[in-house]
Amino acid sequence: MEQQKDEHVIEAIGRCRIIIRGGKVVEVGEAIIKDCPLAKRFAYPISDITNESVKANIEHRIKAFGMCTPQREVLDNREFVGFGASEILSFGLQAGFLDAVVLACDGAGTVIVTKPALVQGIGGRMSGLASTCPYPEVMARIEENGGIVLDKENASMDPLAGVALAVEKGFRKIAVTVALPRDAAVIRKVHPATLIFGVHVTGLDKNEAEILVTACDLVTSCASKTIRDAVSGRAMVQAGVAIPIFAMTKAGKELIIQKIQKSDEPVLVKPTKLPSLSVHQPEPLV
Repeated sequence: MEQQKDEHVIEAIGRCRIIIRGGKVVEVGEAIIKDCPLAKRFAYPISDITNESVKANIEHRIKAFGMCTPQREVLDNREFVGFGASEILSFGLQAGFLDAVVLACDGAGTVIVTKPALVQGIGGRMSGLASTCPYPEVMARIEENGGIVLDKENASMDPLAGVALAVEKGFRKIAVTVALPRDAAVIRKVHPATLIFGVHVTGLDKNEAEILVTACDLVTSCASKTIRDAVSGRAMVQAGVAIPIFAMTKAGKELIIQKIQKSDEPVLVKPTKLPSLSVHQPEPLV
């Protein structure tokens, strides 16, 4: 289906399919989960996941920082969660563990960024982006801050092409966020040195989860039962207990440990079988 000129499709808060056109929420699908501990901590909290509460949350994001509009802000230095994907990757750039991060941004598609504030500004408050459209204003802000846009004409989302462009530009310590297991598998094969971070995993089937955790260095758990099952006996480090991040490789483990080392926050370190989950999980896990 042809992408409309001014349309964004995101999957958020229980994998609701949300369509935004002209800065307005025009469609909100049904959530596949009913309760999420992270959603209760949003800047605009969601206690009960309903079409109305999801719509209100997305409208708040549009108003607060211009999500899915030409006014989209792209810089932020605040940590929204201790071990979110953007927080970990921002730290990686700041500490010199990484020199480029490939991720997706509404209004720009796949981008390559080198500033921690750009990673956090793009990814810190963004949900799963399924498709987007190009906004020259957003792309200009990204480029003004040293970022590179993969496809200015279409704002296409292609993490493999993004990593290839990063390599072409001379970056060597590259990280990429990946939502599709097949993309993770191909990137691991073609660019084996890339640090791959699996995101937006709610609803993966057993085979997809297996492919993703096999290919990734780090993977978030979202509301996925299959990811929690797939990492069992294989994850090297777990960060968080409600919606954990799992390090599947030594590179992923080192990045999390380095972040802990540089942080002033108290941390519990305990040898145990993983995953180790709190009673407050998303409900249901799917």
